[in-house]
Amino acid sequence: MTSREDILRRILDCGITAIVRVDTSEGLMPVVEALDRGGVNVVEITMTTPNALEIIRQARLNFGDRILLGAGTVLDPETARAAILAGADFIVSPITDARTIRLVHRYSKVMMPGAFTPTEVVRAWELGADVVKIFPTSSVGPEYIRDLKGPLPHVRMIPTGGVTLETAADFLRAGACALAVGGNLVKKQLVAQGRYDEIMELARKFVSIVREVRGA
Repeated sequence: MTSREDILRRILDCGITAIVRVDTSEGLMPVVEALDRGGVNVVEITMTTPNALEIIRQARLNFGDRILLGAGTVLDPETARAAILAGADFIVSPITDARTIRLVHRYSKVMMPGAFTPTEVVRAWELGADVVKIFPTSSVGPEYIRDLKGPLPHVRMIPTGGVTLETAADFLRAGACALAVGGNLVKKQLVAQGRYDEIMELARKFVSIVREVRGA
């Protein structure tokens, strides 16, 4: 069994978590394959995606340990447990729920609860968050991460919302330990039209930005 520490290390090393949030489950295996070919091997399947648990289960069978699989938009421990039993390595939530954090850690998986204000961030961290998902950042931008990291330099933060090819470097320089990218990477139109090579190229561009910023 992969340890919680190893899962966290892989998330941080990759630097990009691809969020898959689409209206249909059709064609999602090629999407995961395209992301992997582009260098993004950390993939979050949101529970709002139809048949999300089956997608996680199938992806685990298809890709084994090559892909780190997560379940997103998890609001309670029952859903978290179902996702972990289906094969999820990490759990992501837009909120902070103490029971869910405890459940995820009981299974030695990584938990990323959501928070926004400084008080919420500290509460999530004190409850045992491995990484705090700062959500939503689409309306505040990279400077908000910098503002939070000032008094909270010890808290690992992943911004979610508003991460684009244009803003990715700024978020990392502001102190984000990694980035969560949804519709700007796994674009619904590309998925619907089966344009998987373009998803792969987007993944490569995001990974290149991470390497460039970290290298500098």
